[in-house]
Amino acid sequence: MLAALAGADDAVSTAELRDRIPGDPAYTTVNTILFRLYAKHLVTREREGRHYRYRLAVDESRLVADRMRDHLRHASDPSSVLSRFVQTLTSDEEETLRMILDHTGPGESA
Repeated sequence: MLAALAGADDAVSTAELRDRIPGDPAYTTVNTILFRLYAKHLVTREREGRHYRYRLAVDESRLVADRMRDHLRHASDPSSVLSRFVQTLTSDEEETLRMILDHTGPGESA
C-alpha cells in the first residue's frame, strides 16, 4: 500500500488507492489501513466532500530501509540474511548496490 501511495502523483481517495493495489482488497480493509497509517503519521489526509484523500507523509526509501534494518537487527545470523538478500537481487539492483558501496567511504553511511 505504501508503494501505491508513493507512486501516486497527488493525494488519492481510498477507492483510487484500492484500484492501484493488486489482489482486489476490500474497500474497508484499505480504509482501515489508511486510518492506521494516519494515526502513525505516515500519511496525511485532506477532506474532500464526505471522504478523505491521502498522501504519503514520509520518505518511502527511508521507511523501507528502516524496516529492512529492523528485520536484520532481529536475525540470529545477519550475515546469512544479507547473503540471501544479495542472492535475490537482479543484475541491475546488484550493480546499483555495488555503486553505492563503492562511493561510500569509511565511517560514512550510504
